[in-house]
Amino acid sequence: MFKCLTCNRQFIGGDRLRIEEIWHEYLYGKQTLSQLSKKYKKSERTIRRILSKVEIQTPAKQIREIVIVMDTTYWGREFGVMLFKDAWTGENIYKQYVKYETVNLYRQGIKNIEELGFKIRAIVCDGRRGLLGGFGEIPTQMCHFHQIAIITRYLTRKPRTQASRELRQLGSLLPRTDRESFEGSLSEWHSRWEKFLNEQSIDEITNKRSYVHKRLRSAYKSLKKNLPWLFVSYENLHMRIPQTTNSIDGQFADLKNKLRVHNGLGITQKIKMIDEFLKA
Repeated sequence: MFKCLTCNRQFIGGDRLRIEEIWHEYLYGKQTLSQLSKKYKKSERTIRRILSKVEIQTPAKQIREIVIVMDTTYWGREFGVMLFKDAWTGENIYKQYVKYETVNLYRQGIKNIEELGFKIRAIVCDGRRGLLGGFGEIPTQMCHFHQIAIITRYLTRKPRTQASRELRQLGSLLPRTDRESFEGSLSEWHSRWEKFLNEQSIDEITNKRSYVHKRLRSAYKSLKKNLPWLFVSYENLHMRIPQTTNSIDGQFADLKNKLRVHNGLGITQKIKMIDEFLKA
């Protein structure tokens, strides 16, 4: 009996030991083909052949009630993985490889999970247009950090105007406040800056009017539009719904760090490594 120092899994000797151990050093230990070749005194071609023999085993899922956290990450412009994770246990429930991140693909993923027999109690996702409110009676929480990122995209990290600074600071309080307090503060902010928001200028050539503070208006409107989904977790404390998609974002970051070591991977090998890492 042998134990892999990288993953702590135990193996019985022979070829199986070498294949499993090399595979786990390659993925989890972030060893390159060159490093493995030197360690095992084999050519890189032989190491590549050994790795090609690995078969990914996806563990069986226990059918149960779950809270889904979902998000997508990409390698390049047209290859991504859409992941659906159980917030209660941390188990990856389902994944699908995608060319583009669309609302229909998220809906199809949720449908597939339900057809497997899972009971979805709630969903946590980003604020993609058409996604929020698109799952019938299932409560849907918008990720607070995605909302904060939207505000930052409009206002930058160092807003120039006082109104923008106040709105950005208000948005940063999302993870630490409740609906009543936030709505009250947002209403007060709007009352104080309504005239400023509505300032317009006239184009001397076309004689058309346009708002002066367009980006500030967009940031405010995003908060108003998404309010129904920003405090679903607060209103359903018994369901322990996360406020963010951080659990998936962290997993994606770890996965990308591991794959980054192996630049130039073909799509088949990349998919195999993602399948092994996500186990979904």
